[in-house]
Amino acid sequence: MVARAVVILGLARQGKALARFLVEQGARVTVSDARSAEALRGTLAELEGLPLRYVLGGHPLELLDGCDLLCLSGGVPNDLPIVLEAARRGIPLSNDAQEFMARSPAPVIGITGSAGKTTTTALVGEMVRAAGFTTWVGGNIGNPLITDLGRMRPTDRVVMELSSFQLELMTVSPAVAGVLNITPNHLDRHKTMAAYQAAKAHIVQHQRPGDVAVLGYDEPNARSLAAQTAAQVRYFSGSTEVDEGTFLRGETLVLRRDGRETEIIRRDEIQLRGLHNVLNVLAAAALADAAGVPVAAMRSAIIGFTGVEHRLEEVRRWRGVLWVNDSIATAPERVLAALASFTEPLVLLAGGRDKDLPWEEFARRAVRRVRVVITFGEAAGLIQRHLEAAWAEAGAAATLEALIPAGTLEQAVTEAAARARPGEVVLLSPGGTSFDAFRDFAERGERFRQLVAALP
Repeated sequence: MVARAVVILGLARQGKALARFLVEQGARVTVSDARSAEALRGTLAELEGLPLRYVLGGHPLELLDGCDLLCLSGGVPNDLPIVLEAARRGIPLSNDAQEFMARSPAPVIGITGSAGKTTTTALVGEMVRAAGFTTWVGGNIGNPLITDLGRMRPTDRVVMELSSFQLELMTVSPAVAGVLNITPNHLDRHKTMAAYQAAKAHIVQHQRPGDVAVLGYDEPNARSLAAQTAAQVRYFSGSTEVDEGTFLRGETLVLRRDGRETEIIRRDEIQLRGLHNVLNVLAAAALADAAGVPVAAMRSAIIGFTGVEHRLEEVRRWRGVLWVNDSIATAPERVLAALASFTEPLVLLAGGRDKDLPWEEFARRAVRRVRVVITFGEAAGLIQRHLEAAWAEAGAAATLEALIPAGTLEQAVTEAAARARPGEVVLLSPGGTSFDAFRDFAERGERFRQLVAALP
């Protein structure tokens, strides 16, 4: 049943989708955004004609008078005064993911993690399609799934990426849930690792005994969630032969279930670069198996899968230099995975906006792996300081030859074009978010593509 009076905070992608859905269900919907009507002009035009009430420029507590349900868009913090007051008054909190999960007629495979969840979600979607199911892929990536709810059937399958922002409010869990890893990320929002881990744990905490939780065995925080779920637990691992799940044995990916083993695919048949992507494939296979996908369908999907946009995406080979777009790498840890995916000398473009994450390990490894680092955006000075300290410490072990500040992405590409040598890779793998200059990582990656395409 839809609440009679709903307030939605935030008019981003998820808020817009939820507003449309709730209006269709007959709810009285008020949408509040901290931005002005002028700043939201395009968004308001998209929603023109819907019977929505708008309160813009802030979130006054009076919004809660007569409110049955308060919903938060993904970027809206849950410690705002209005959210705390709603909790004090006993007004339920929700978001588009929770409202979808509560109504989905089709089984849901939910996937989260600090790194790799977009690639894994996309690959699971391809595996499920290859098994012959009508498949819906979305959530934190692509389309908010609540938009498609009316077209789904019980025989379909849903593959859903879930962020910590969505999960922190959720009181439902998918029947098949995957947690790839839980490493420092979004600490500007969650403040502490404990709060971040607690949000991620919601994906398995509400599961039932007949459900399945697939956990990353090699990452301690993900593995520890086995104690927090009532579901059957299976693992994936790149280093250990797990009793139930998937693992890497030599150069072969193996599925082990109920004491029986099946070879899935050889590592050299995977088109994605890097060990981190082998782990993503292992995770996808374990999740697909839990959803009833046969190994033949998994294998077919893996062979045809070349990755997702903005994740180690080869953009152009120009004057003997390969340009690679990894704009989706919004944490230092993801940059390290990207660096490990290449053997060629590297020119790295790093920057954006910091999320209060540790940069020390990134700096130590980057100065020993990269020839030139070009920094840009809000975090440029922060990254420079860490790299300078690591460079001095590395001494003769450093491969770094130059550390170049460039204020914008445009200037960074210009610097890279002037400094890259034939046989090298120019890698945009920022380590920070895009919100200092772009709407999201996709817009940043698209701008990088345009700049590279325009090189003469």
